[in-house]
Amino acid sequence: MSKLARLDALLDARDLRSVWFARPNSFAWLTGGNNVIDRESDVGVAAVGYDGDDLHVITDTIEAQRLRDEELPESRPVVEYDWYETSLAEAVAEHATAPAAADFDVPNFESVDVSPLRQPLTPDDIDTYRSLGEETAAAVEAICRELESEDTEREIVSAIRGALDSRGIETPVALVGGSERAQKYRHYTPTESKLGDYALVSVTAERAGLHASLTRTVAFDPPEWLDSRHRAATRVEATALTATRQAGIEGKTGSEVFSEIQSAYEEVGHEGEWKKHHQGGAAGYAGREWIATPTTDAEIRLPMAFAWNPTVQGAKSEDTVLVTEDEMEILTETGNWPTEAVSAVGGDGAIPRPTILNL
Repeated sequence: MSKLARLDALLDARDLRSVWFARPNSFAWLTGGNNVIDRESDVGVAAVGYDGDDLHVITDTIEAQRLRDEELPESRPVVEYDWYETSLAEAVAEHATAPAAADFDVPNFESVDVSPLRQPLTPDDIDTYRSLGEETAAAVEAICRELESEDTEREIVSAIRGALDSRGIETPVALVGGSERAQKYRHYTPTESKLGDYALVSVTAERAGLHASLTRTVAFDPPEWLDSRHRAATRVEATALTATRQAGIEGKTGSEVFSEIQSAYEEVGHEGEWKKHHQGGAAGYAGREWIATPTTDAEIRLPMAFAWNPTVQGAKSEDTVLVTEDEMEILTETGNWPTEAVSAVGGDGAIPRPTILNL
């Protein structure tokens, strides 16, 4: 179903005449453009609305010309308001056909949860995702191949952000954990600590609203246990991906995939390790459209991207994978990183997963 067809269904189901989006990921989902100036704000500088006939953009006089020139198709109408007289919410309320809903706070509007509308991915989404995933992986892996034990975590994050920025890719999440901190924390926010014996590099990148996540492990003088823990994490991830595809075919939910993840941890000898960190979930116009838990009722809808990220203390496995009823396509791969075929717990076949790069 096309994006506008999904919006038509929403308008009909809720007896609305228009629906409006100003949060950056939803604005990008519907327009392909970027409405962000201040990254600390949950709401962008423009809103896009749909009234059953066409899309309409509203923004202030500061941003209107730039959006027309650089972010939107020439045919897209843009309504301007004076920045010093009113707010975006008030301008939307003035121009929208009512009753209406929005993904941000607009007086007298209903609220709308946009994440279900963004699932599953459209063919255009998938094409955009492929280029994002490959370019993200290429940038991260190139930096990882040049790492040295004496590098600091912050130096690596700075290099990653710069490499991605040069490709027009934002970096909402960039984590680098050296051997000491990667063993202590699941979210190894970078410090001045040196990498030491090995490092985990975890990145979530964004372009055109879509998000791609991956983790790579680089070792210099790794502890004896690292290889077995990494392999255990890859088997849990392979299990999650296999279960996801089957759940999508059968119309099951995220909680049912999570149950398979729990069982996989037990099978690989790390029962209860899932409690130490979230396991990931559906990816798309958010780093995670939803995160799986034992009670997640989100339906697995295909085709969709998924970023499962199982951890075993000091080790992690993660890529963004397009799952369809017919296959699984790893979006964040380049073909230039060492991999091995990993089988799901209790499943047939194998999935190539990144191994540890020993330098």
